[in-house]
Amino acid sequence: MNSHNLLKKILRSLFIICTGGMFYYNFEIFYRGYSHISMFFCGGLSFYTIGSLNEHPRLHLSFFRQMLLGSFIITGYEFITGLIVNEHLHLHVWDYSDQPFNIKGQVCLPFSILWFFLSPFCIVLDDIIRYALFQRKRPHYKTLDKNS
Repeated sequence: MNSHNLLKKILRSLFIICTGGMFYYNFEIFYRGYSHISMFFCGGLSFYTIGSLNEHPRLHLSFFRQMLLGSFIITGYEFITGLIVNEHLHLHVWDYSDQPFNIKGQVCLPFSILWFFLSPFCIVLDDIIRYALFQRKRPHYKTLDKNS
């Protein structure tokens, strides 16, 4: 890969990460009334990773499986971010200790379920960006796998 193509790939990735970060950050402001810069990075990486699920030529995941993996991806990034920001740096950005089925107060089942239902937005928006701005292939979706 030459340096021009590498730079192009890096800039495209940064654009997708920043788009996802901006949406996640603003979602938190809408939902909670405030956010933290760490949520920009957590959301951006989540958005990028979820969008990458259907970019791999050998993965042919149904939309449902992308949603399910999206929920796990967001929950995983949120857990890692929480451990760094809340546990290690003691910034107390959020605390889910009062939520049912929480893990160390960093993630909880109700929000993992919410991420499942918000992940279609990530999947479709990422596909629109890659198709409209980066001339990637037109997205096609299958709702369920034969063995789902």
